[in-house]
Amino acid sequence: MTALDLGWQFWLDKPLRILIVLLGATLLAAVARLLIRRVSGGIARGSRSRIVRKFDRGRPRWVEDAGLAGARQSQRATTIGSVLSSVTTVLIWAVALVMIISELDYNIGPVLASAGIAGVALSFGAQSLVKDYLSGIFMVAEDQLGIGDVVDLGEASGTVEAVGLRVTQVRDINGTLWHVRNGEILRVGNQSQGWARCVLDLPVPYDANLELLTELILHETTLLREDPEIGEFITEDPEVWGVEAVTGESVTLRLAVRTVPLKQWDVARALRLRIKKMFDREGLHVPLVNQTLIRQAEPGTAVPGLPDTGQVRAVRRDAPRSEG
Repeated sequence: MTALDLGWQFWLDKPLRILIVLLGATLLAAVARLLIRRVSGGIARGSRSRIVRKFDRGRPRWVEDAGLAGARQSQRATTIGSVLSSVTTVLIWAVALVMIISELDYNIGPVLASAGIAGVALSFGAQSLVKDYLSGIFMVAEDQLGIGDVVDLGEASGTVEAVGLRVTQVRDINGTLWHVRNGEILRVGNQSQGWARCVLDLPVPYDANLELLTELILHETTLLREDPEIGEFITEDPEVWGVEAVTGESVTLRLAVRTVPLKQWDVARALRLRIKKMFDREGLHVPLVNQTLIRQAEPGTAVPGLPDTGQVRAVRRDAPRSEG
């Protein structure tokens, strides 16, 4: 066998196999990134549209905006795609490196055994970390929350200021910034998606004309829709759902008004003020929770807790309550 044949045999042996491993890893990584981009794009297309404020002929309106949803989709797709691409690339090249070392006739058995033991040890120590990252990926993928949303995470409620793959930051109404691990979030109540509802329970006198009161309440709510500051937040006609409760002094009517997200509290404050003024005009008063009984105490008759003077006594007691 000539030197030329030996040279060709050498290059067609281990170097060729190593080159095939490198080319295969490169091709596999490229295909994986392409599939990840398609998957992340599909995830992003599942985003809900956001309700935003727009001006039509100088008048503000609240409409669903696909552009804002598209921007949020792009952000989600970038986050998910970046994480999955990094993890996939590391795994592919780690396997390729092990195969190349094996082709060079190095004994990688002890290395693999040590790596397996280290992996088991790390899996016990980092299982909560892995849980946090997996939960963060699914939260972003499913569009459960985003920066600027008002959410209820159980232990923490407030406005989302940052969304990471391990920790979500929420600032509550008192200004406290909560760092919540994604793996500890069992439920997400998002008050910023789609629409909101303002629900008011209005106690009225027991003997009031409920049909007339219902018309007056709806009239006040309808007038509120013409208010230049608050009216634009109401998206549908108000509804009085009916009698919610009956007590010894009052009947409670429930009023529901559909609003844009995060504006239900502003609408509720304005409605309470208008309804209070309407009650004043109509001579109606919100019934007291307690009743006061006035009786004349006979001389020599002791009232518990009061001296025996024979004067008029006022005794307060809680009024009986029953749910209707």
